[in-house]
Amino acid sequence: KGFSSTFTGERRPKGDRIFEALGATDELSSAIGLAGEFSSEKGHTFVDQLHKVQCMLQDVGSNLATPLSSAREAHRKRTSFSEKPILELEQWIDSYSEQLPPLRAFILPSGGRSSAALHFSRAVCRRAERCVVPLVQAGEADPNVAKYLNRLSDYLFVLARYAAMKEGKEEKIYIKPEP
Repeated sequence: KGFSSTFTGERRPKGDRIFEALGATDELSSAIGLAGEFSSEKGHTFVDQLHKVQCMLQDVGSNLATPLSSAREAHRKRTSFSEKPILELEQWIDSYSEQLPPLRAFILPSGGRSSAALHFSRAVCRRAERCVVPLVQAGEADPNVAKYLNRLSDYLFVLARYAAMKEGKEEKIYIKPEP
């Protein structure tokens, strides 16, 4: 009938912002899964990190499915989202960034299948973040969830560049068309 339940048992329309954010997060996990498969075929060592990210996205979803306005303390405890995964992403970003050449131009999604799939995942991540921010602003989701998605998109960008470099694939850059 166009309604679904949150983890707290509250019935909301399927078009509710919470379900929009959950759907975007699920799509993000699927995109990362695809990128992980392409990356695994190329023997990239970061595939385990992508799997860990997918697991964290399940926790993101649990937090989103538990609107703080209707959550009891037991719900909040089970679905809280800490700052620890954000700090881990920042460490990963720093580690890969140190190995990359400086960025001198706008990069188009490219650089082989692994890299392009990671760029696609980054774009989906940005959309998921845009869906989550209003929930955080309304006090319905933990601010750490939005922070995690923000850092995750940066991680996916750096990882896309790293994958292209490791595979010896050229990253295409933006060239302004002549008038």
